[in-house]
Amino acid sequence: MKYFKRLKADCDPTPFLTEIASVKNAWDGSTGRQDKIPVQREAKAIPLRGLRKSAINGRARRDVHESRWTTGSQNYPLACAFLEAFAREQGSVLGRAKIVCLPAGKRVYPHIDRGEYYKVRDRYHFVLTSTHGSWMKAGDEEVRMQQGELWWFDNNQLHEANNDGDQDRIHMIFDMLPGHMAEGILGTTQAA
Repeated sequence: MKYFKRLKADCDPTPFLTEIASVKNAWDGSTGRQDKIPVQREAKAIPLRGLRKSAINGRARRDVHESRWTTGSQNYPLACAFLEAFAREQGSVLGRAKIVCLPAGKRVYPHIDRGEYYKVRDRYHFVLTSTHGSWMKAGDEEVRMQQGELWWFDNNQLHEANNDGDQDRIHMIFDMLPGHMAEGILGTTQAA
């Protein structure tokens, strides 16, 4: 496969699911994803890292490289620690990150993540829950990601997702900038 690569198959999602369940109305705090991005309208999200608004300076949101922890991320210390540890393990700089719920019968519509931000970053999915495996398609390839698996995929290809299961599908989705590119893109080798 050229658009998908399973990196880990044995990650325990239980601590992260417990952490999400401990936050009252976790899925109701931010509706920007479903309100502002038509292809994401059926998905709910908990933003952990987002773009640094002060860095927009006339640039389109999709061209802003700088990111920061959201104020809500403090409610998810285990998820944040996992993301930081994985970025270190990969020798990369963590970018934007979110926990996404795709309810049963819902989908993410076909799209390509466009912009300077996405051109230079790798996209990852850590499957926290999925009844029958999480179906995704990128380019001409399809996969079923299983609970506890961590995947890289090429979001510069036309891609989509569908929850054909009977329960919510929850993924931690995040981007990382390869370490060798960090200084040229961010002017530093460290995360902002």
